[in-house]
Amino acid sequence: MQHRAKKFSTRAKAIASAAAVAAVGAGVAGAFSASADTTSAAPAAAPIAVGSEATTTSAHLTADAATRAARAALDAAEQEGQRVTVAVVDRNGNTVVTLRGDGAGPQSYESAVRKAFTAVAWNAPTSELAERLENAPNLKDIPGTLFLGGGAPVAHDDAPIAGIGVAGAPSGDLDEKFARAGVAALGDGR
Repeated sequence: MQHRAKKFSTRAKAIASAAAVAAVGAGVAGAFSASADTTSAAPAAAPIAVGSEATTTSAHLTADAATRAARAALDAAEQEGQRVTVAVVDRNGNTVVTLRGDGAGPQSYESAVRKAFTAVAWNAPTSELAERLENAPNLKDIPGTLFLGGGAPVAHDDAPIAGIGVAGAPSGDLDEKFARAGVAALGDGR
């Protein structure tokens, strides 16, 4: 049994082609007219000005200052033969700069960032905060924190503006010593 393909007439081919072109054209025209129709859109609302009593201004550590602090902390560690990572975070806990020293362990990166965040969040050295865990052990459950020595806050007019975290030395005391060297590179840090 042989199947013979039916031949379409020229007229059928022309009608099918015209229908396909019309469908594509309608879709394109509809998409164009939908994106071009701005006359029915509501006018944009004008910005509303708020008074100064509704806003606040805060100081931030510059990227250059953060880099200078991180470099000072890393240099202090290298002078003592320690392989560490240094992180500087802003007041909101966002990492501004991280320097990973030659040979620093893989865990040191995240630990340095978390120590820096913890120091700025509480405006206190992380070694002091670690001591608070005895009375409030749930503090360690706060996301992003690390209550081990090695984090030092940076403050301006007694308000925290950054944190410096160091990780990788054999003790939190050494890590914190290097973090404080970073703060010292910024002046008195207070």
